[in-house]
Amino acid sequence: MARTDALDTIANNLANSSTSGFRGTKNSFSSVLAGSGHELNSVLNEDTNDYGLLGDTHLDMKAGALQSTGNTLDVGIDGTAFLAVQTTNGTAYTRNGSLRLSSKGQLMTATGDAVLGTGGVITVPHGATVTISPDGTISADGTIAGKLKLVDFSAAANPQSMGGGYYSVAAKDTTVSTNSEVRQGMLENSNVNPVSSVIELIDAQRAAESMRHALTMIDSQIDKTAVTDLARVTT
Repeated sequence: MARTDALDTIANNLANSSTSGFRGTKNSFSSVLAGSGHELNSVLNEDTNDYGLLGDTHLDMKAGALQSTGNTLDVGIDGTAFLAVQTTNGTAYTRNGSLRLSSKGQLMTATGDAVLGTGGVITVPHGATVTISPDGTISADGTIAGKLKLVDFSAAANPQSMGGGYYSVAAKDTTVSTNSEVRQGMLENSNVNPVSSVIELIDAQRAAESMRHALTMIDSQIDKTAVTDLARVTT
């Protein structure tokens, strides 16, 4: 089960290796030797009962590289901050700065959720020349329209993926960012390395196959033992 979960995690990372601002998930395992020290343990028993438990999964918070797009409403974040987004499930956080305007001029994410500013939802007139300063201040034709709400997570935070490049964090674990800057016309790449992830996927598949083989051996041994014991009982 642990190896299957690990495969799912790695596959999800690979599927999002080109998603802007995506944070990969890391697996950590703990080794368990069932029945360790038992006097009846055989080499086969120890080999097949020495298995890994998926102890934890956590987000890799390392930043991806910033890439120029030339799109006025694209923003990359140089630093640790996240953009705050208003969703139907409450406030979410993202590093995907591929933004656009709704029909009403509201600043939205690529999936259609409102981007929050320090004063709420930001509205920009259609057709206006938009400039975004490093501190997140958005101006339309020279008039300030709002300022992006940039949020940092505390060291104790445990960000949870909501899918679509969104993450949830308890409000008590968020603070206003003071050490990050916004780069207009840029997007952050996913922090997933496709090559490393493919190698990791192959290793996980091999581990899963080894466990399947071991379980097959155990099943065969049980069948053999059952037949032998049954023969003794009937004689």
